[in-house]
Amino acid sequence: RADASLSSFDFVDQILRKLAKKSSFPNLQHIVVTGHSAGGQFTNRYAMSNTVHGTLGVPVSYVVANPSSYAWPDAVRPLTQDDADAATAKDGWSFMPNANPLPPHTKFTFGPFDATKAQNFNTWPAGLENRTGYTAQMSNEQLKKQLVERPTTFLLGQVDTLPLGGFDSSAVAMAQGPTRRARGEAFVKYVNEVLGAKHRIVIVPECGHNDRCMFTTGMVFPFLFPGAAEAK
Repeated sequence: RADASLSSFDFVDQILRKLAKKSSFPNLQHIVVTGHSAGGQFTNRYAMSNTVHGTLGVPVSYVVANPSSYAWPDAVRPLTQDDADAATAKDGWSFMPNANPLPPHTKFTFGPFDATKAQNFNTWPAGLENRTGYTAQMSNEQLKKQLVERPTTFLLGQVDTLPLGGFDSSAVAMAQGPTRRARGEAFVKYVNEVLGAKHRIVIVPECGHNDRCMFTTGMVFPFLFPGAAEAK
């Protein structure tokens, strides 16, 4: 029956507990939580807030692919200049066919956001304010610490630069950047360079907002199936 006290995070916690049971999966060596688009939004929030990471006896990592928004750890946002400028962040955004791997854009700077443009810009799940349910009892510092420490890879489509496929164009989401790719690159730069994380970012060549393209490109497999190459 319905239980308003339970969230989707509680259910995924239970799935991970069952997967980690040696009596059920004795040869399981690693769990990867991943999702694309809305699933990427889920994975970003779940990675920083779940209560089972580190308790399962099996390592867990996270792969966040092409979400429309992120849970920002601080009340700053990319400033609308350089790589965060809408006029720049489109049309494939500096296609470099000979670059391998494709480098992420890094000319992002950050500063306070004018809340009159989006009053709820820092309210959960876009930020850490006014959290309820699963994360309500966690401190901001705990969430930020977990965001930094938990191994996460961010997959961004090279040409996921158009407002297609359920793109979130709300004022709250647009505060994070003009395109999905720009939002992801800015978020990872902030978390890595400002908060000290060591997360990986992978620009998947020639992929737009397409889960099949993102998850069937060979360069992505090591993040989805860690240890598979060594097992051969």
